[in-house]
Amino acid sequence: MLALLVAPRLADASAPETSPPPPPELPAPLDFTAADRPSDSGGAITLRWKDPADLPAGVVFDVRRASDPSTEWTDLAVVEPGAETYVDATAETGTVYRYQLRLRGTETPDTLGIAGATGPALVSDPVSAADNWFRVERINSLVASVLFITIILTSIGAARSGKEIFIRRIAGLNAVDEAIGRATELGKKVLYIPGIQSMDDIQTIASVAVLGHVARSTARNGTDLDVPNKDPLTFVSAREAVRAAYLAEGRPDLYKEEMVNYVTYDQFAFTAAVSARMIREKPAAIFLVGYFFAESLILAETGQSTGAIQIAGQADPTQLPFFVVTCDYTLIGEELYAAGAYLSREPILLGSMRGQDIAKALLIFVGLTGIIAVSLGMSWFVNLVRTQ
Repeated sequence: MLALLVAPRLADASAPETSPPPPPELPAPLDFTAADRPSDSGGAITLRWKDPADLPAGVVFDVRRASDPSTEWTDLAVVEPGAETYVDATAETGTVYRYQLRLRGTETPDTLGIAGATGPALVSDPVSAADNWFRVERINSLVASVLFITIILTSIGAARSGKEIFIRRIAGLNAVDEAIGRATELGKKVLYIPGIQSMDDIQTIASVAVLGHVARSTARNGTDLDVPNKDPLTFVSAREAVRAAYLAEGRPDLYKEEMVNYVTYDQFAFTAAVSARMIREKPAAIFLVGYFFAESLILAETGQSTGAIQIAGQADPTQLPFFVVTCDYTLIGEELYAAGAYLSREPILLGSMRGQDIAKALLIFVGLTGIIAVSLGMSWFVNLVRTQ
């Protein structure tokens, strides 16, 4: 009886232990290559391959990278089957890399049979990212830039050839001669402030162009002109513009050097000096044309208190409200640039203004066309005008 009880236990102890079968080896990707992404500014390498046939479910591609000649691989990305491409946008331009690609089974309830399985690792040839001369996906921006430049140059050429270019007259421009005429009748001066910026600002350039027209009008009517300046370069440019205007009108005898004067480079010291001049001399017409900052409201309110006709011009939206509420006429935004072109009749300014208007009309047309195309489901048009 004792032998019968011991026998089964001896049989169990002698039975061999069984282990789970090893996971199957996964196939290797096909045609694995790594190359610099073409037509870009560097910093990207494109990996391409072909998925092997009959891939089981639940596998992914592991992408690893090493800086050549180092053999220390670092995990870079996990790519799902079907993509067959990956762009490494973290590559440094000029650094040589090698890439490794292999299949791996994921650990999910549906993939217990291949969990942990891996395939052969393929290693690419050494490759590095390079800065290219041309980006193909930005060709639409190139076409738009060439078209815009062509329109501008063609318009300038038309203006230089003597072609009449129409620019709508602005209400503030109609008041220029009226304000100067009033100053002439009252025997008072015209005060012109060309902003506080230097000649590297486009608003100052437009202001000096308007100043030339005002100076010709004061020379024609024999009206005193006063042009205080904060910036030295603007002071020199304004003096030359006024001198040329008086010579063009044949009245060099009326021109005086002190008409265009330099006050100070300090912002609020200049504002205080000009405000005091307004109150003391009470000019009949005040022009505030150019780039102004915090002093805009101080100058405009002081001028309004003297009872002068005030004409302002500013393209900065942060200062425009102060001029709108305190001045009789205000050139808003691009009206300032149009005023300079209209009054000076300079071919370059006229042609540039005309070219910009044509370009804006084209942009509006393209925008409306895009709205219609998207409404009709034409996504190709969106891709055509999308900037990269």
